[in-house]
Order: sequence, then C-alpha cells, then structure tokens
Amino acid sequence: MGKAARQPATYDDVLNAPPHKIAEIIDGELILSPRPAGPHSEAESALIEKLRPPFHRGQGGPGGWIILVEPELHLGKNVLVPDLAGWRRETMSAVPKSPAYFEIRPDWVCEVLSPSTERMDRGAKVALYAAAGVGQAWLVNPLLHTLEVLRLSSETPVEWTSLGVFKEEDRVRADPFAAIELDLAVLWQDVEP
Repeated sequence: MGKAARQPATYDDVLNAPPHKIAEIIDGELILSPRPAGPHSEAESALIEKLRPPFHRGQGGPGGWIILVEPELHLGKNVLVPDLAGWRRETMSAVPKSPAYFEIRPDWVCEVLSPSTERMDRGAKVALYAAAGVGQAWLVNPLLHTLEVLRLSSETPVEWTSLGVFKEEDRVRADPFAAIELDLAVLWQDVEP
C-alpha cells in the first residue's frame, strides 16, 4: 500500500504555527524556522538603520521607497517572510491597513543568511522571488561577513545575475540603493569576533 498524498499547507497552518517560529509556505510545504540569532539580528538591524532614512524617508537620500522588516509576502500560493523587503512607491504607494500580509510583490528583498536557513534562502526562496518578478535581492551572510547583490535578468528563463560579492569592510554602492555608500563593517561591528 502506498503512502497517502500529503495535503498542501494552508494559511491556517501559518496562523497556527508556534509563536517562536517563522512560518512560511514554500511549494505547498509548511516551513518553520527559528527566530534569528544575534549576528543575524545585528546585520538586519544595521541594514534597516542605514537604508530607511535615505530611501524610505528621503533623509539624506532620494526617498521613493517603502522598506519593511520581515513582511509576510503572499506570492501566489507561497507565503514568504524575507528579512527585509522594499517596494518602490510606484509599485506600492502606501502600506495597506489590511490584510496583515502583502500580495504586491516587492521590488527588492534581503535575506540575512543563517546556518539553519541558508539552503532554503539561496535555493527555493530566491527562485520564488524571481518567479514573482522581484527585481533585486541581497544575500547577507553575517558569519562570513559578505553581501551578495543579485539582479533579475530579463532573459528567458528568468534567472538571477550576480552583480558582485562584497566582504568585510568594503564600502559599496549596491543596486538598487547605489545612491548611498554602505560601509559593510557596520553590519557586523558589534558582534563578538
């Protein structure tokens, strides 16, 4: 006798997930991830601190973006929670009051990689972002002190093009936020060596 086919995960599975986990649905499967560890949280916090004033608020930069921490994205049947996501105001002019998730695909996502999530972040999640038409992605590894910048190609099949891998104390102007110089050292300077 064969195994019974597993039912695809539903949004109720996400809503009923343990509160100490990040719940996502990837290709019909419920994925539960631990909350971020210290180096991950520090890199995410430093990025939001550096990007929001010039791009979200227009303070010392061009503005024109909505940048959010850990938004829940509903992209087709998939439920994804990137560490950061940004929408050009032409894509999403204001944060909707409801629902508690976003069905408008972002223009940029950032995944801060952890040992427990890197395989999923680099594999299935970036593929789903590409399929949804997210134009830019950053992959930050706070343990290896790297930032990888990806741009969606206009070729068919749709693929990511790496615009570079930056490390340690590099100062970068990385798309789509090349209007400012980002000192990568701030992403890990307060983490124990």
